[in-house]
Order: sequence, then structure tokens, then C-alpha cells
Amino acid sequence: MNPAINYCCHCGAAVSQRVPAGDTLLRAVCDACGAIHYQNPKLVVGSLPEWQDKVLLCRRAIEPRSGKWTLPAGFMENHETLPEAAMRETIEEACAQVEIGAMYTLISVPHISQVHAIYRARLLTLDYSPGIETLEVALLAEHEIPWEDIAFRTIALTLRHFYADRKAGNFGFHTAELRPNGSPLAGRPES
Repeated sequence: MNPAINYCCHCGAAVSQRVPAGDTLLRAVCDACGAIHYQNPKLVVGSLPEWQDKVLLCRRAIEPRSGKWTLPAGFMENHETLPEAAMRETIEEACAQVEIGAMYTLISVPHISQVHAIYRARLLTLDYSPGIETLEVALLAEHEIPWEDIAFRTIALTLRHFYADRKAGNFGFHTAELRPNGSPLAGRPES
């Protein structure tokens, strides 16, 4: 999923694919200055904003999955913490003020080189609205969730954990690995 690196971002010279000394994986290595260019997974961070028995969902205005519903989440930026990223994405996508709680799900999606981290969050007010990347924002009860229109499997899995935990009266920390075949490879609640 990562685009090929052809040129060094330090000196502009061509790079070649090889295993650098002391490494075990193929990397883009600059033939002129020796810089090694690493491509690592992207972090997608977001929140599960709660108000009483409802959660705040956003209908996407952008690709991928434009028109589908998701929790407010997006790529983490440099120089921010995970909770800061969750808060920023919630403000950007839902114009909502939240108190970020504990990390709730951590889901690896290796076939697209992403890791999704979702925090539970408490809505501080009912003052929310669509951000620039959002068509619509809605505070929904469990029976109102548009399951067939959820944008991403990580979000559907997070919501399923949330409703199961709420029914059990005990919220845990959940991890999983999602593979292209559609089913989680692993997933277990942790204390």
C-alpha cells in the first residue's frame, strides 16, 4: 500500500532496494548519501464519543467510503500524543468537545499497513456539527446504528465491543488483527 520510494528526500539521488547492514528487511537506500528510508504503518486514531446511551457517528464526505458512517478518526500527525490525535480528529470531523477516556480498541490492519486506536470519550455538550470532511453527524442509540453503512471493519468491531461491554456492565480493552478475508484473526478483551 505504500508508494515506492525512488529518490532520496535528503539529497535527491536515486535509491535502490536492499537490506542495509544491521537490518533484516528490504529498504530504500540512497546510493549517494546512504540515507535509509523506512516505510512504517500509519496510525489511525479516534474516539467513541458517548452521551447517555448514545454514540456520536459521522457520515464521511471524503473517500475512502464517502457517504458511509464512522467514528471521528483519522491519521495521527507528527508531534502529537495519541489522546491529542483522538481529540483533534473529534473536533475536526464532528466539531464536538469531548473528554478523552481510556484507550478502548487497538486493531492492527497489516494488509493496509495501519493500526487503529480508538479511545472512549465523553461528550461535554450536545453542541456538535459536521466538519469539513463530514456530511452529517448524528447521536445514535444502539438500535439506530446503520450497521450496513459502517465505513470500516475496525469501527464496526469497536461498536460491537462497546455494546457487548455495556450489556455486560464491564468495559475492557480490546485488541484484534483484521485480515483481508473479513474476519478478525485475533481479538481478546484485556484488563
